[in-house]
Amino acid sequence: MGQQEKVATSLAGAVSEGISASLAPVDAELARRYPGDPGTRQPVHTVYVPGNAFGADTVRSWGDAALAALDEHAPDAASLARVLGLSDELAGPVYTRVRAKLEREPVEDLRVDFEDGYAGRAEDTDAARAARLISDAYDRGTAAPYMGIRMKCMEAAVRDRAIRTLDIFLTGLMEAGGLPDGLVLTLPKVTYAEQVTAMVRLLEEFEKARGLRAGRIGFEIQIETSQSILAADGTATVARMIDAAEGRATGLHYGTFDYSACLGVSAAYQASDHPAADHAKAIMQVAAAGTGVRVSDGSTNVLPVGPAEKVHDAWRLHYGLTRRALARAYYQGWDMHPGHLPTRYAAVFAFYREGFEQAAARLAAYANQAGGDVMDEPATAKALSSYLLRGIDCGALDTAEVARLTGLSRAELDAYAAPRRGDLTATAR
Repeated sequence: MGQQEKVATSLAGAVSEGISASLAPVDAELARRYPGDPGTRQPVHTVYVPGNAFGADTVRSWGDAALAALDEHAPDAASLARVLGLSDELAGPVYTRVRAKLEREPVEDLRVDFEDGYAGRAEDTDAARAARLISDAYDRGTAAPYMGIRMKCMEAAVRDRAIRTLDIFLTGLMEAGGLPDGLVLTLPKVTYAEQVTAMVRLLEEFEKARGLRAGRIGFEIQIETSQSILAADGTATVARMIDAAEGRATGLHYGTFDYSACLGVSAAYQASDHPAADHAKAIMQVAAAGTGVRVSDGSTNVLPVGPAEKVHDAWRLHYGLTRRALARAYYQGWDMHPGHLPTRYAAVFAFYREGFEQAAARLAAYANQAGGDVMDEPATAKALSSYLLRGIDCGALDTAEVARLTGLSRAELDAYAAPRRGDLTATAR
């Protein structure tokens, strides 16, 4: 290889050094505040189960109930396709994968609820039991990939109860063998960043008391009040909350019905596609971008129960809302009933499978610098690889079929999906 041609410059090297020195604090701040996506699996949904109703068989029973709903109301691919409007090309693969998912891993993320959904009278006992059952499930290999609790909020009326329940639950996990890797905690009805700071202090004290690594325990922030979106001074409160979490925030979950009611939306119009919901989630999305904090959509309260006509109507609604959320990059949502699982997975699998070949071809062309009819940039390669990885993680796509069409291994996909900050120009092969 020949020598590079010498070119003339006018600035001394000290100029570049001086600018770099002046921007060093900004570089450090960018690295701290915007570390990028953690690269871990994000569940496609969260299932909420009341603390007094949670049992050792909850995950399996949800899967069995979902399979029974399919058997009764859509016993084959053609019938499900008619209900949801799936194409002939997608119907078979989606239906097969939905059934396999419900048999193998019906729930990806489960939250034992001690807040709005809790109707028990022995919260101490139920919290300790939840810890024992979750620990046992991880030991037996029957747990959902992610499990944890939603405690009560940090408002004065229930604060002591929230702290006690969390303490009992975490202590129970520690006594049973330690905190599982899939542990997730949800802090609801956050209105001020100071409440997030209080949660951080609480977890710090627990970590010290139990000899855990500082920062070991993270938590989700539930966005369900107007004050969590817009502060009294007109600034975006949710961005302050992420900062106040000091790196512990793992997610922002939109609370469809509490937030809608807070704004005075009539009950009949409280839904995740209401303009008020779109505004809130857009603010959440922008505030979370680049921070490593994931955004989750909320739920629908229309349950697929009753005669076939009502079940099919509820399925179409849930499927449509889920597809709408996915198109808006809300890759997670809530499911409140086992009957929602078939359409959750049908929507997710259809979303990834219908765009799979095009995404794989574009990423392969980018990786091999082969050109094509779309000129993709490094940021788009990141989005393409993230799309394929999400499809693999949930079961919509197989690693082998992605590798066949992209020519990329899982490790190479991971590298494209999570480049270092300032290094989006990852070298194409």
